[in-house]
Amino acid sequence: MATPLSIQLYTLRDQIAADRDGTLTRLAGIGYRAVEAFDPTADPTGFRKLLDDLGVSVSSTHAYALFDKDAGEVFDAVATVGTDLAIIPGGIAEEEFTTPDGLHRTADLLNGFAAKAAGHGIRIGYHNHWWEIEPRFEGRTALEVLADELAPEVFLEVDTYWAQVGGADVPSLLRTLGDRVLALHVKDGPGVKGEPHTAVGKGAVDVPSILAAAPDAQRIVELDSCATDVFEAVAESRAYLTALEEGLS
Repeated sequence: MATPLSIQLYTLRDQIAADRDGTLTRLAGIGYRAVEAFDPTADPTGFRKLLDDLGVSVSSTHAYALFDKDAGEVFDAVATVGTDLAIIPGGIAEEEFTTPDGLHRTADLLNGFAAKAAGHGIRIGYHNHWWEIEPRFEGRTALEVLADELAPEVFLEVDTYWAQVGGADVPSLLRTLGDRVLALHVKDGPGVKGEPHTAVGKGAVDVPSILAAAPDAQRIVELDSCATDVFEAVAESRAYLTALEEGLS
Protein backbone atom coordinates (compact mmCIF):
# COMPACT_ATOMS: atom_id res chain seq x y z
CA MET A 1 0.00 0.00 0.00
CA ALA A 2 1.46 3.35 -1.07
CA THR A 3 -0.03 5.53 1.65
CA PRO A 4 1.55 5.36 5.11
CA LEU A 5 -0.15 3.61 8.00
CA SER A 6 -2.27 6.13 9.91
CA ILE A 7 -3.66 6.29 13.45
CA GLN A 8 -6.97 7.76 14.62
CA LEU A 9 -6.02 10.26 17.31
CA TYR A 10 -9.19 9.48 19.29
CA THR A 11 -7.15 6.50 20.48
CA LEU A 12 -5.02 8.96 22.47
CA ARG A 13 -7.69 11.55 23.27
CA ASP A 14 -6.84 11.72 26.97
CA GLN A 15 -3.13 12.07 26.30
CA ILE A 16 -3.78 14.73 23.65
CA ALA A 17 -6.01 16.68 26.05
CA ALA A 18 -3.17 16.68 28.58
CA ASP A 19 -0.26 17.28 26.18
CA ARG A 20 -1.08 17.47 22.49
CA ASP A 21 2.39 18.36 21.25
CA GLY A 22 4.14 15.77 23.39
CA THR A 23 1.71 13.04 22.37
CA LEU A 24 2.04 13.74 18.65
CA THR A 25 5.81 13.92 18.98
CA ARG A 26 5.81 10.53 20.72
CA LEU A 27 3.63 9.01 17.97
CA ALA A 28 6.05 10.27 15.35
CA GLY A 29 8.88 8.72 17.36
CA ILE A 30 7.06 5.37 17.32
CA GLY A 31 7.05 5.63 13.54
CA TYR A 32 3.59 6.85 12.56
CA ARG A 33 3.92 9.08 9.51
CA ALA A 34 0.19 9.83 9.20
CA VAL A 35 -2.70 10.57 11.55
CA GLU A 36 -6.47 10.85 11.35
CA ALA A 37 -7.71 13.82 13.36
CA PHE A 38 -10.95 13.63 15.35
CA ASP A 39 -11.71 17.36 15.72
CA PRO A 40 -10.18 19.49 12.96
CA THR A 41 -11.62 22.68 14.48
CA ALA A 42 -9.34 22.45 17.53
CA ASP A 43 -6.47 24.83 16.64
CA PRO A 44 -6.14 23.66 13.02
CA THR A 45 -3.26 26.01 12.22
CA GLY A 46 -1.17 24.99 15.24
CA PHE A 47 -2.01 21.32 14.69
CA ARG A 48 -0.88 21.49 11.05
CA LYS A 49 2.35 23.34 11.89
CA LEU A 50 3.34 20.78 14.51
CA LEU A 51 2.67 17.87 12.15
CA ASP A 52 4.62 19.57 9.36
CA ASP A 53 7.55 19.99 11.74
CA LEU A 54 7.31 16.29 12.65
CA GLY A 55 7.06 15.16 9.02
CA VAL A 56 3.59 13.70 9.63
CA SER A 57 0.66 13.98 7.21
CA VAL A 58 -3.09 13.96 7.85
CA SER A 59 -4.74 11.05 6.05
CA SER A 60 -8.28 12.19 6.89
CA THR A 61 -10.30 13.65 9.71
CA HIS A 62 -13.48 12.86 11.52
CA ALA A 63 -15.97 15.70 11.38
CA TYR A 64 -18.51 15.22 14.16
CA ALA A 65 -18.32 19.02 14.46
CA LEU A 66 -20.60 19.29 11.41
CA PHE A 67 -23.53 18.59 13.73
CA ASP A 68 -22.91 21.58 15.99
CA LYS A 69 -20.78 24.10 14.07
CA ASP A 70 -21.06 26.05 10.84
CA ALA A 71 -20.27 23.73 7.94
CA GLY A 72 -18.07 26.31 6.23
CA GLU A 73 -15.98 26.70 9.38
CA VAL A 74 -15.55 22.95 9.65
CA PHE A 75 -14.57 22.51 6.01
CA ASP A 76 -12.07 25.36 6.23
CA ALA A 77 -10.54 23.64 9.25
CA VAL A 78 -10.40 20.32 7.39
CA ALA A 79 -8.48 21.99 4.57
CA THR A 80 -6.18 23.76 7.03
CA VAL A 81 -5.12 20.54 8.78
CA GLY A 82 -4.15 19.17 5.38
CA THR A 83 -6.72 16.72 4.06
CA ASP A 84 -9.75 16.67 1.77
CA LEU A 85 -11.47 13.71 3.45
CA ALA A 86 -14.01 14.48 6.20
CA ILE A 87 -15.73 11.50 7.81
CA ILE A 88 -18.99 11.45 9.76
CA PRO A 89 -18.30 9.11 12.73
CA GLY A 90 -21.64 9.31 14.50
CA GLY A 91 -24.36 11.76 15.40
CA ILE A 92 -27.13 9.77 13.68
CA ALA A 93 -29.59 7.86 15.86
CA GLU A 94 -29.06 4.10 15.84
CA GLU A 95 -32.77 3.60 15.12
CA GLU A 96 -32.34 5.23 11.71
CA PHE A 97 -30.52 2.12 10.55
CA THR A 98 -33.37 -0.25 11.39
CA THR A 99 -35.90 0.81 8.72
CA PRO A 100 -35.79 1.66 5.00
CA ASP A 101 -37.19 5.13 5.74
CA GLY A 102 -34.47 5.74 8.31
CA LEU A 103 -31.79 4.68 5.86
CA HIS A 104 -33.26 7.00 3.24
CA ARG A 105 -33.17 9.92 5.70
CA THR A 106 -29.57 9.07 6.59
CA ALA A 107 -28.56 8.99 2.95
CA ASP A 108 -30.22 12.36 2.37
CA LEU A 109 -28.33 13.81 5.34
CA LEU A 110 -24.95 12.49 4.17
CA ASN A 111 -25.59 13.51 0.58
CA GLY A 112 -26.49 17.00 1.81
CA PHE A 113 -23.20 17.26 3.70
CA ALA A 114 -21.40 16.04 0.58
CA ALA A 115 -22.98 18.73 -1.60
CA LYS A 116 -21.85 21.43 0.84
CA ALA A 117 -18.39 19.91 1.15
CA ALA A 118 -17.86 19.78 -2.61
CA GLY A 119 -17.85 23.58 -2.76
CA HIS A 120 -14.82 23.53 -0.46
CA GLY A 121 -12.98 20.75 -2.30
CA ILE A 122 -13.81 18.27 0.48
CA ARG A 123 -15.24 14.74 0.24
CA ILE A 124 -17.58 13.28 2.84
CA GLY A 125 -17.33 9.76 4.20
CA TYR A 126 -19.25 7.68 6.72
CA HIS A 127 -17.79 5.50 9.50
CA ASN A 128 -19.79 2.52 10.76
CA HIS A 129 -20.30 0.94 14.16
CA TRP A 130 -22.07 -2.34 14.95
CA TRP A 131 -25.55 -0.85 14.64
CA GLU A 132 -25.22 -0.31 10.88
CA ILE A 133 -24.34 -3.98 10.53
CA GLU A 134 -26.78 -5.84 12.81
CA PRO A 135 -30.04 -4.82 11.01
CA ARG A 136 -30.58 -6.95 7.91
CA PHE A 137 -32.72 -6.24 4.87
CA GLU A 138 -33.26 -9.36 2.76
CA GLY A 139 -29.91 -10.64 3.99
CA ARG A 140 -28.01 -7.40 3.42
CA THR A 141 -26.61 -5.23 6.18
CA ALA A 142 -28.00 -1.76 6.71
CA LEU A 143 -24.60 -0.38 5.65
CA GLU A 144 -24.86 -2.09 2.26
CA VAL A 145 -28.37 -0.76 1.72
CA LEU A 146 -27.26 2.72 2.76
CA ALA A 147 -24.33 2.60 0.35
CA ASP A 148 -26.73 2.11 -2.56
CA GLU A 149 -28.47 5.37 -1.69
CA LEU A 150 -25.37 7.47 -1.20
CA ALA A 151 -24.17 9.87 -3.87
CA PRO A 152 -21.18 8.47 -5.79
CA GLU A 153 -18.75 10.89 -4.15
CA VAL A 154 -19.62 9.75 -0.61
CA PHE A 155 -17.16 7.10 0.55
CA LEU A 156 -17.05 4.65 3.43
CA GLU A 157 -14.56 4.18 6.23
CA VAL A 158 -15.27 0.65 7.41
CA ASP A 159 -14.55 -0.01 11.06
CA THR A 160 -13.56 -3.63 10.66
CA TYR A 161 -13.82 -4.48 14.36
CA TRP A 162 -17.34 -3.15 14.79
CA ALA A 163 -18.37 -4.78 11.54
CA GLN A 164 -17.29 -8.13 12.97
CA VAL A 165 -19.02 -7.44 16.30
CA GLY A 166 -22.18 -6.63 14.32
CA GLY A 167 -22.11 -10.08 12.76
CA ALA A 168 -20.59 -9.43 9.36
CA ASP A 169 -18.21 -11.65 7.47
CA VAL A 170 -15.88 -8.67 7.16
CA PRO A 171 -13.80 -9.75 4.14
CA SER A 172 -17.00 -10.57 2.24
CA LEU A 173 -18.52 -7.23 3.25
CA LEU A 174 -15.46 -5.36 2.02
CA ARG A 175 -15.47 -7.18 -1.29
CA THR A 176 -19.17 -6.36 -1.72
CA LEU A 177 -18.68 -2.66 -0.96
CA GLY A 178 -15.65 -2.56 -3.24
CA ASP A 179 -14.28 0.82 -4.32
CA ARG A 180 -16.74 2.62 -2.05
CA VAL A 181 -14.34 1.81 0.82
CA LEU A 182 -11.50 4.32 0.95
CA ALA A 183 -10.32 3.59 4.49
CA LEU A 184 -10.36 0.90 7.16
CA HIS A 185 -10.27 1.29 10.91
CA VAL A 186 -8.05 -1.57 11.97
CA LYS A 187 -8.50 -2.59 15.58
CA ASP A 188 -8.49 -5.77 17.59
CA GLY A 189 -9.85 -7.22 20.79
CA PRO A 190 -12.16 -9.92 22.10
CA GLY A 191 -14.95 -9.03 19.67
CA VAL A 192 -17.37 -8.25 22.49
CA LYS A 193 -19.21 -4.97 23.09
CA GLY A 194 -17.98 -3.13 26.16
CA GLU A 195 -14.69 -5.00 26.45
CA PRO A 196 -11.40 -3.08 26.02
CA HIS A 197 -9.43 -3.44 22.83
CA THR A 198 -5.97 -4.90 22.39
CA ALA A 199 -3.01 -4.15 20.18
CA VAL A 200 -3.76 -5.17 16.60
CA GLY A 201 -2.75 -8.79 16.15
CA LYS A 202 -3.39 -9.69 19.80
CA GLY A 203 -7.17 -10.24 19.65
CA ALA A 204 -9.87 -12.30 17.97
CA VAL A 205 -9.92 -10.50 14.59
CA ASP A 206 -8.54 -12.20 11.48
CA VAL A 207 -6.66 -9.10 10.41
CA PRO A 208 -4.76 -10.63 7.46
CA SER A 209 -7.95 -11.79 5.71
CA ILE A 210 -9.58 -8.41 6.24
CA LEU A 211 -6.69 -6.42 4.83
CA ALA A 212 -6.37 -8.77 1.85
CA ALA A 213 -10.02 -8.06 0.98
CA ALA A 214 -9.39 -4.30 0.64
CA PRO A 215 -5.80 -3.98 -0.57
CA ASP A 216 -6.05 -0.34 -1.66
CA ALA A 217 -7.88 1.10 1.36
CA GLN A 218 -6.06 3.36 3.79
CA ARG A 219 -5.20 1.51 7.00
CA ILE A 220 -5.92 3.44 10.20
CA VAL A 221 -5.18 2.02 13.64
CA GLU A 222 -7.78 2.81 16.30
CA LEU A 223 -8.27 1.51 19.83
CA ASP A 224 -11.45 2.89 21.41
CA SER A 225 -10.18 1.74 24.80
CA CYS A 226 -7.18 -0.30 25.85
CA ALA A 227 -6.50 -2.69 28.71
CA THR A 228 -2.74 -2.10 28.48
CA ASP A 229 -0.50 0.95 28.11
CA VAL A 230 -1.88 2.70 25.06
CA PHE A 231 1.49 3.83 23.69
CA GLU A 232 2.79 0.26 23.89
CA ALA A 233 -0.38 -0.98 22.18
CA VAL A 234 -0.15 1.45 19.27
CA ALA A 235 3.56 0.67 18.85
CA GLU A 236 2.79 -3.08 18.81
CA SER A 237 -0.04 -2.44 16.34
CA ARG A 238 2.26 -0.57 14.00
CA ALA A 239 4.95 -3.24 14.17
CA TYR A 240 2.42 -6.01 13.48
CA LEU A 241 0.75 -4.23 10.57
CA THR A 242 4.03 -3.14 9.00
CA ALA A 243 5.34 -6.71 9.05
CA LEU A 244 1.99 -8.05 7.79
CA GLU A 245 1.77 -5.62 4.88
CA GLU A 246 5.33 -6.42 3.86
CA GLY A 247 4.35 -10.08 3.81
CA LEU A 248 1.21 -9.42 1.75
CA SER A 249 3.00 -7.28 -0.84
